[in-house]
Amino acid sequence: MRYYIGVDIGGTNIVTGLLDEDFNILQKLSVKTNAPRAAESICDDIATMSHKLCEMQGINFDEVLGIGAACPGVIKDGVVSFASNLKFENVPLKGILERKIHKKCAVCNDANAAALAEYASGSGKGYNSLVAITIGTGVGGGIILNGRIWEGFNGAGAEMGHIIAVPGGRLCTCGNRGCLEAYCSATALINDTKEVMLNNPDSKLWEISGGIDNVDGQTAYLAAKQGDKYAQSLIDRFIKYLSIGVVNVVTLLQPEIVCIGGGMSAEGENLIAPLDEMVSHNAIIKTLAKAHRPKIVAAHLLNDAGIVGAAAHIAGELKK
Repeated sequence: MRYYIGVDIGGTNIVTGLLDEDFNILQKLSVKTNAPRAAESICDDIATMSHKLCEMQGINFDEVLGIGAACPGVIKDGVVSFASNLKFENVPLKGILERKIHKKCAVCNDANAAALAEYASGSGKGYNSLVAITIGTGVGGGIILNGRIWEGFNGAGAEMGHIIAVPGGRLCTCGNRGCLEAYCSATALINDTKEVMLNNPDSKLWEISGGIDNVDGQTAYLAAKQGDKYAQSLIDRFIKYLSIGVVNVVTLLQPEIVCIGGGMSAEGENLIAPLDEMVSHNAIIKTLAKAHRPKIVAAHLLNDAGIVGAAAHIAGELKK
């Protein structure tokens, strides 16, 4: 049996997992990231957890073929050129890991890892091409073409959240205006929900949330399910903007699968069905036979996508 270790370096937690050759998770461990701190210190934690995972499963560390790490930020050739949450700048993360762990290591962007995870063992398994759009605090993305991550020549590709949805529109955290992230991230939905509540004191949104300070990404969906017209309008607008992003991706790449991940994907068909309906009305997509249209699906792996994708990435690197 061959084993891999996948690592998901997040702004809050570092999660490590021991996986078999089919990318089934056998054991997980996590520690607080405590960012910002030195990459050397973070890699020390990863090395400690990697050995501990094997001990817990009764596996010799020599049986681990390699270690993959998923990390936020712009990454190329194992170097994290910039990751704001971790305060990394030009950090040779792959080299540090290999020096600490004495194993072949690989590093990729966390959204790319999520896409690769769905391709390897999630909703995209069995297909050759997949685009993942992850909806959480922001909007991320990953592109898999013929089984390989497409990251651009500089590591900055697949920034789905910064497709322009509304020219000259809302100011995005990136500094541009009208980005998709400014309209269909969970953060955007929360802000829009609060605005609607303030303008409509009769909305069920107040009852559902228990107050404006308690609004989250699910509040509008819960109120819409109870027939609140204001909440339903919020959801319709949210999905309309998301459909713009999906149509742009489909028109450009025509992947077999468009996978919607992140926290919002927990809505399942309540999100996917109306999104698919809106996308299907696009003039170009309507010209395609139904069998030739990309499928829009919800992600399967959710919080495990980072470690599964990181493990799949190192597995792919070892095959080169």
